Amino acid sequence: MSTMESLIGLVNRIQRACTMLGDYGGGDNAFSSLWEALPTVAVVGGQSSGKSSVLESIVGRDFLPRGSGIVTRRPLVLQLHKTGDGSKEYAEFLHLPRRKFTDFSLVRQEIQDETDRMTGKTKQISPVPIHLSIYSPNVVNLTLIDLPGLTKVAIDGQPESIVQDIEMMVRSYVEKPNSIILAISPANQDIATSDAIKLAREVDPTGERTFGVLTKLDLMDKGTDALDVLEGRSYRLQQPWVGIVNRSQADINKNIDMIVARRKEREYFATSPDYAHLASKMGSEYLAKLLSKHLESVIRAQIPSITSMINKSIDELESEMDHLGRPIGVDAGAQLYTILELCRAFDKIFKEHLDGGRPGGDRVYGVFDNQLPAAFRKLPLDRHLSLHNVRKIVSEADGYQPHLIAPEQGYRRLIEGSLKYFKGPAEATVDAVHFVLKELVRKSISETQELRRFPTLQAEIAAASNEALERFREESRKTVLRLVDMESSYLTVEFFRKLPQEVERLGNPGERSGTPGERGGNPGERGGNPGERGRGGNLAERSVSTAAPNVDRYSEGHFRRIGSNVSSYVGMVSDTLKNTIPKAVVYCQVREAKMSLLNFFYAQLGKKEGKQLGLMLDEDPALMERRQQCAKRLELYKAARDEIDSVSWAR
Repeated sequence: MSTMESLIGLVNRIQRACTMLGDYGGGDNAFSSLWEALPTVAVVGGQSSGKSSVLESIVGRDFLPRGSGIVTRRPLVLQLHKTGDGSKEYAEFLHLPRRKFTDFSLVRQEIQDETDRMTGKTKQISPVPIHLSIYSPNVVNLTLIDLPGLTKVAIDGQPESIVQDIEMMVRSYVEKPNSIILAISPANQDIATSDAIKLAREVDPTGERTFGVLTKLDLMDKGTDALDVLEGRSYRLQQPWVGIVNRSQADINKNIDMIVARRKEREYFATSPDYAHLASKMGSEYLAKLLSKHLESVIRAQIPSITSMINKSIDELESEMDHLGRPIGVDAGAQLYTILELCRAFDKIFKEHLDGGRPGGDRVYGVFDNQLPAAFRKLPLDRHLSLHNVRKIVSEADGYQPHLIAPEQGYRRLIEGSLKYFKGPAEATVDAVHFVLKELVRKSISETQELRRFPTLQAEIAAASNEALERFREESRKTVLRLVDMESSYLTVEFFRKLPQEVERLGNPGERSGTPGERGGNPGERGGNPGERGRGGNLAERSVSTAAPNVDRYSEGHFRRIGSNVSSYVGMVSDTLKNTIPKAVVYCQVREAKMSLLNFFYAQLGKKEGKQLGLMLDEDPALMERRQQCAKRLELYKAARDEIDSVSWAR
């Protein structure tokens, strides 16, 4: 799947989830509207502006209701999905998920019937959208929202307020900063009187969100053209104007195929003396591709802010859910038994997540296998062991008396300084596993069906679990820091004793030709006295004590060898910590979470009286309703977060 398909498909799936969960803008202002945060292409035009014909040209199918007056009385979210060449075209409605429409005349009828189901047979309008997905090899990946046509007068059967009602509905879509406005105007009318341009100018005065579309170019009076508009001289927009030639009423009556109509449109622009020079940037096919590309770029730019809004809303909703109340039990014994049973059900699901029966526990291994090694690779050891820093640290360690044989203190300071950097990744590993465990607690609570009726108890269990996890985290942090400190407190001398022995086996190029300084050889790679190699002595002495007498101990090569030796030693320690840190984390956090997550909570429950237990199972009708609303919206945001995460990983 391409990035464009995945991003536009992402918004499509979130829009469908929004509609199913009752979020389609407006409504309850107590919640942030995810629907309003999503980038959309809103199709705006006056009645008889050719709006329906433009949409049908983009789709390549007759599928929209036609007639006089206000035909579009509910927003139509039109989601186009490009399929492989030769595949069969079909349509699906969100409210009829198991039915595929291959006859597009039935699609038109279903739009009409679904509109009537919501608004009745009157000419009323409704803000609840209809979701229609069309799968075809003849479309581009694109999502459009067809809005009721702007009108100036009410017709029979409509309230006088219909004009304002339609404008308010359309305005609620186009005034969103993430909305792309497709303003459709007929070319055979003065652009200054266009309802769509007038509204677009009010909500998007700079014109950077507005695409202008001129329809009915072929119906203009002879001797006139629309070049001033199309070339941006009459009314300039940041986005381009696109000319469209729709089917005539005669073509519609004759059921002229839309693919044939597209070909005629291309021929019109290619052969027109007025528009031939613009032919490559005119027509419904070009418009669809232009909108698809622009929508994808807007979605890509808005993903971070949408994610931030979702996470903030989730935090707010979860915080509110934690404070909602529950029903009263009959007696203290029954209440205690119920609470313990609910806790055991939660604990079972939590263990299943860790042990692999449910997804999530594998993320702990992901921290060890990916995050920890990646953090080690990013440590600034190259900077710490740079030639300048090695010279500086060794010189400072020597003080007023330069080292005689090997810079013992310099080596120790370099190693200890390097190992301090490992504390950050060690603590980050502890924190990452802690957050995985917290998330598994959250998921386990939400997946424990029996707990859903008792939000107060959910909050108590979550709080107790998080308190326990905090204790485990603190113990784990102390342990991994001790591991790093152990490596600093006692260095492996044997590592440095082996250095000259390895050089003896490989041979010393410095002894074959020139001085070690001239050849850049390592003074630590010389044979030396076997007796000296066997003694404990200086940990660094073995790496440099056998150097030839004529080596300059303060040459650049000397300090490079020191840095290289320290780097090798730190690499060995790094390999050790990659193995020991996960062991410590699992022992202190994962194992403890499996064995004793709620032990402290159980001890506290035994001390509570019946009234206190009853409060944990208390429930209020008003709060229950509010909780249902929160849970509904929380479900939407979590689904949206999962959708965004899946696209992020795919990319």
